[in-house]
Amino acid sequence: MALVTEPPRTRTDAPSGAAPRRRNQPRGLVNTFLGYAVLIFFGLVFLYPFVIQIGNAFKSEPDATANPLSPIPQPVDTTSFMKIFNGTEFPTWMFNSLLVTVVVTLGRILFDSMAGYALARLRFRGRGALFGAVLAVMAVPGVVLLIPKFLVLNQLGIYNSYTALIVPLLADAAGVFIMKQFFESIPVSVEEAARIDGAGIFRTFWSVVLPMARPALITLTILSFQGSWNELPHSLVAVQDPSLFTLPRGLADLVSGSLGSGTQYPLKLGAAMLATIPVAIIFVVFQRYFIRGANEGADKG
Repeated sequence: MALVTEPPRTRTDAPSGAAPRRRNQPRGLVNTFLGYAVLIFFGLVFLYPFVIQIGNAFKSEPDATANPLSPIPQPVDTTSFMKIFNGTEFPTWMFNSLLVTVVVTLGRILFDSMAGYALARLRFRGRGALFGAVLAVMAVPGVVLLIPKFLVLNQLGIYNSYTALIVPLLADAAGVFIMKQFFESIPVSVEEAARIDGAGIFRTFWSVVLPMARPALITLTILSFQGSWNELPHSLVAVQDPSLFTLPRGLADLVSGSLGSGTQYPLKLGAAMLATIPVAIIFVVFQRYFIRGANEGADKG
């Protein structure tokens, strides 16, 4: 009896999903291209004003007046920067802004983290009402509080001083909210272990919980530095002496035409460019920590 064997089959058919995948590849490339094109377009829209600012800062007065929207100076002129440092109080404004910003940022890191930890972990009467008040303060427009701020500063006798510039900004509701939300994401078991080892509430907060809140602290540092560096409304009601002006107040004085006639675009935009450098440096230095903290917060959520 002879055995009949079938010849081996050769698989010539492609997988059923291969053809649709090939058909979808061009569509995916087109969608990716369009997405990047949209991102680049809006990126250029947001960056172009800064490019104009930098370009006009290095222009001469006639060139800036004749071609204000051109980013290319013809010719390059640095006279505006000499006027900024020799003809204005820019160094004084820079010093005042640095002093106020550093002290306010450190104060917010300390007080906001302590308040946020108290609201997240401590149980006391009126805790819910106090947190509701914090949320209510966040909902109130800052301009509404300008006149009450002036009245309080004047009544306390600290108006027109460094104290008036710094003390009212040492804590803010947004920072308290950020820290409270982050502390609530930390497991309670970590603090219980520290208490078993004999640590008190403050020691637990300072040595155990606060180092774990590094992403939130970096976020709070960036927001506090940027907010206090660019703070203008508070300085309007806190000081009147030109020697106490911060950079936003001084730049507002320049824009209003305090130096005389003419557009003075190079001088104004050059001063604005110098004022943005510290904030840009802080953001570039802490950018990766800021993004990492946001990603960790999203993962925990």
